[in-house]
Amino acid sequence: MRQAVLCGLGGWLPPDVVENEDIMAAETAAFVRRRIGIARRHRVAPGTATVELATEAGRRALDSAGLRRVDALVLATTTPDRLCPAGAPEAASRLGMTGIPAFDLSAGCSGFLCACEVARGLIGTGAAATVLVVAAENASAMVHPDDPNTAPLFGDGAGAVVLRAAEEGEPATFGPTVWGSDGELADIIAIPAGGTRQRHPENGVRDLYLGIRGSEVLRQAVRRMTGAVREAVAAAGWTLDEVELLLAHQANAAITHAVAAALDYPAARMPSNIATVGNTAAASVPLLLAQSAADGTLKGGRRVGLVSFGSGLSWAATTGVWPEDLTALV
Repeated sequence: MRQAVLCGLGGWLPPDVVENEDIMAAETAAFVRRRIGIARRHRVAPGTATVELATEAGRRALDSAGLRRVDALVLATTTPDRLCPAGAPEAASRLGMTGIPAFDLSAGCSGFLCACEVARGLIGTGAAATVLVVAAENASAMVHPDDPNTAPLFGDGAGAVVLRAAEEGEPATFGPTVWGSDGELADIIAIPAGGTRQRHPENGVRDLYLGIRGSEVLRQAVRRMTGAVREAVAAAGWTLDEVELLLAHQANAAITHAVAAALDYPAARMPSNIATVGNTAAASVPLLLAQSAADGTLKGGRRVGLVSFGSGLSWAATTGVWPEDLTALV
């Protein structure tokens, strides 16, 4: 089995910034900032397609890697432009790579780490030597603007990485991945209508938008993320003390703080960008990686942990040693 090396990293955020006060009353804006940790988020212009975000981030990751073409593209998203077809082939063509295998992966906010594991499998079996993994979310399109439980939380954006086959004797970037799902709790983060189970809304237009049962999500997120981190660190042969930075899905500052407390891990060693981008779903982890690399937080040789949790329910965690001389383009 060939090992995989991270060789390109990019991120893209739409230029339009929406402050809390732009979409909610001052009292609510203060609560969201204090309790959830979000002060602003980026939003695309109406009519913008998810593949447009994917293309922007993908191009930056390719430029970071010094490549113009890869052997395969995996697009992780919970906000596809259409039920059919998948967006990945269109993103590949927009990037000048018509003809390569390209497909979507839907695993909620865990989609990026799951897509990376799929990419590692493609490289390990020899099916591909280079894979572009993109996580893109047009999240503002899946939340109802008048829903106080979801509208303040989500922002739009995309992040991408390029993985390549390691040279002989070259160490892999990532360690073992721990991932899982629990479909018995699928309804606590869901869009009820639009698919084959409920093609048309039965309880009004809200059925076409995301619903979240917040307290249940918080409990499950903390439980699953802490468990996955512990397992991934153990699988790598490390201790938590050896993890220099832990980058977690940016859903809610309360969840991140609870994960740190449950792990007895220093919150100061958990980079965060939720205040300025909100919850960008599957794009959350790669955007945090790109921004942390660009601002110097992530340095070559550092031991890092990555963890995410999302709809499905789904979760994933892995470890890695950050590559030297990797330039992130954001």
